[in-house]
Amino acid sequence: MSVIIHAVVLAFGLILPLGVQNVFIFNQGMSQRSLLRALPAVVTAGISDTLLIGAAVGGVSLILLQWPLLSGVLYAGGSAFLLYMSWSIWKSSGTVSGSASAMGAGRQIAFAASVSLLNPHALLDTVAVIGTSSLEYEGMDRIAFAITAAAVSWVWFLGLASAGRWMGRTDTTGRISRVFNRLSAVVMIVMAAMMLWKLVRM
Repeated sequence: MSVIIHAVVLAFGLILPLGVQNVFIFNQGMSQRSLLRALPAVVTAGISDTLLIGAAVGGVSLILLQWPLLSGVLYAGGSAFLLYMSWSIWKSSGTVSGSASAMGAGRQIAFAASVSLLNPHALLDTVAVIGTSSLEYEGMDRIAFAITAAAVSWVWFLGLASAGRWMGRTDTTGRISRVFNRLSAVVMIVMAAMMLWKLVRM
């Protein structure tokens, strides 16, 4: 039980702060016509987090992030994706309804994967917190730790998309959707700028 509690606390501590991944999932929940249509983003983000947590617990991601070239590629690719996403969402927020920011399944999968797997901050946090913390466990305890941390991500993303869908249903004028879309775009631009700054300083 202590292993599970430890994993839940750490996973929620990492996933709760406002970030690009959370903003994107909430945005799709809010802009899609139904929760079902936002599931590609939810499932992709859940799978991505599961892979990152598994890699962190297994020590694979720590090895990969020791390669300076790979870190540079991640920062460059991540910032490019974020800038494109911010431009796309900002442009859609100028429409009469917020539904223009709703993406098809393919784009949801691509963007959810990019903000999850091409986000150096998420990678480093997962390695530093989840990966390091898992070292105090062995065998089945470590497996239980990883599974619990991954389960937290799945529950959180589904809840986030559901909250976004509720917001979308109550926002009959589209005003809240437009404001949130522009706030989302600003968050993404700030994150992209931070990545580019770190890339320049490497």
